[in-house]
Amino acid sequence: MPELRIGTRGSQLALWQANTVSAQLTAAGAPPSRIVIIKTSGDQLQDRPLSEVGGKRLFVKEIEDALLRNEVDLAVHSSKDMPAVLPAGLSIAGVLPREDPHDAVVLPSTVRLKADLSELLGATPRIGTGSVRRVAQLLNLFPKARFENVRGNVDTRLRKLEEGQYDALVLAAAGLRRLGFGERISMTLPSDVCVPAPGQGIVAIETRDADDATRALVERITDTNASAALDAERAVVEALGGGCQTPIGALATMIDGETMELVGVVASLDGSRIIRATARANPADASELGFRVGHELIAKGASEILAEVRAQ
Repeated sequence: MPELRIGTRGSQLALWQANTVSAQLTAAGAPPSRIVIIKTSGDQLQDRPLSEVGGKRLFVKEIEDALLRNEVDLAVHSSKDMPAVLPAGLSIAGVLPREDPHDAVVLPSTVRLKADLSELLGATPRIGTGSVRRVAQLLNLFPKARFENVRGNVDTRLRKLEEGQYDALVLAAAGLRRLGFGERISMTLPSDVCVPAPGQGIVAIETRDADDATRALVERITDTNASAALDAERAVVEALGGGCQTPIGALATMIDGETMELVGVVASLDGSRIIRATARANPADASELGFRVGHELIAKGASEILAEVRAQ
């Protein structure tokens, strides 16, 4: 194996992820890596909300196609962008250690944070986020807010905030921290306020099932706790039959060395109905735990909410 070809998007965060995977593979004794930038449909459709153009799946399809055509040896993704069911012949071979999985509120640099965020933002704040999951949950906190789509690299979004196009942004804390913008986080949203997207903060490495050599190399750098958390969270989405742009949240955390706790949420688009379920298990049973939480959500009425979302 003369080199490893790593398929990735060309965004700031995607390149950080790919270069980090490359460096860790090299440190673990793998052959040299070459970054292959692949333009995805999601990168080309920057002017419309993801929910209107097919969801986050658009950020991985072309990269997966290149992987299936043997044009790259592995693909590096933000795991929250990946569909619950992967194309035949592909699977997640490993993951990096998880960064902060929570959502973060970012205020303009001229604004000083107060204890009461709703008082600070006023009655009808303009909040920049393109996530239906975030909007559905945050409508409880800001019932009169105007949620407006925001796309582009992190620095582009921050520039728009400083220009006054929004009163606040809600972004993944992981991306901000990884790109050196951690000091811009005004506050992180606890999971009892906003459950993160399944896989948020986890970098996933996808390979061909038949490529045993590459999969063995990826296993050397895999974080077992993050891998178990991702298995649990993805199982929730699979049980619900949900896609990447549906109001589903899931977060698995280790509460001691032997127990994983998983919380799942499904919310109606208007925020009027929010269904939660929580369960615990050994991380070795992560997928089973995820299916259990998913089926509990279904028993509480999640299927009806998701059917309404898809109809809209």
